[in-house]
Amino acid sequence: MSSVPRFWRNLGSRYNLEGTHCKGCGEYFYPPRNVCVNCRRMGEIEPFKFKGTGEIVSYTLIHTAAEGFEGQAPYTLAIIKLDEGPQLTSQVVGNTDKIQIGTRVRSVFRKLGEDGERGMIYYGTKFVPVDT
Repeated sequence: MSSVPRFWRNLGSRYNLEGTHCKGCGEYFYPPRNVCVNCRRMGEIEPFKFKGTGEIVSYTLIHTAAEGFEGQAPYTLAIIKLDEGPQLTSQVVGNTDKIQIGTRVRSVFRKLGEDGERGMIYYGTKFVPVDT
């Protein structure tokens, strides 16, 4: 019996900002985990869908983009702390003048890239500043 490729296993977390929650200690995880790092095997892990809101903890403006992202430069990558606690790295799109440490953000569904010149386009979660 072969395992399901990682791409298909991660679709839920990529498209829906899904992670896990430990009923034992209350910790939230993104990406999803099978075992709680606090409770170990005693924890009871359940699927959890995050609200998709949080704040920027740190960020950088990328001027020299990695291969395949040259057309997007300059772009902003940030460490975002979700309201439920986990931190993740994501691109922040929209008005870059509003981006600073502490800026409130919300998740949006956007194009992440494509496989080759005529390949499949793939989508996922990015973040935008919340208008205040």
